Amino acid sequence: MEITLRPRPLKEEIIARGHPNITASHYNTFQITKESSISRQADCVIGVEADKSISELSEEIKKELGAGKELKIILKLPDYGVGEEIHAVGAPSDFSHPTDIVVRKSYYVCSRTLAIKADKAAKDISREMVELLKLPDTLLVFEILVF
Repeated sequence: MEITLRPRPLKEEIIARGHPNITASHYNTFQITKESSISRQADCVIGVEADKSISELSEEIKKELGAGKELKIILKLPDYGVGEEIHAVGAPSDFSHPTDIVVRKSYYVCSRTLAIKADKAAKDISREMVELLKLPDTLLVFEILVF
């Protein structure tokens, strides 16, 4: 019998951009979106123009997340050397939303929920990072590592 070992951690990367209306003040979630514009009321959004939505993640990642695996999300601003780590648990979502990816501190799950039980929400992200994310030319790397 042949055993195939899957490399750990399983990794996927999404690229998004900053936007002048980013406030990152939501107490329970943070989100990236494929949308190019947001209002100031979108207080959980930390990146726009994402190159993938939750529905476009690899099937392997979605399977592992749906099984409730632990994950780490690394937010990086490569042009500035600034980063954040968030720890969470994969959500039993159908991963079908066409534009968004949401990470939650709570247990609520919908089609855009990537992870639950996160140790940070938008308001917990460093204010230095948030100020840089208000610049439209800022690139955000949203890296998902599933263990």
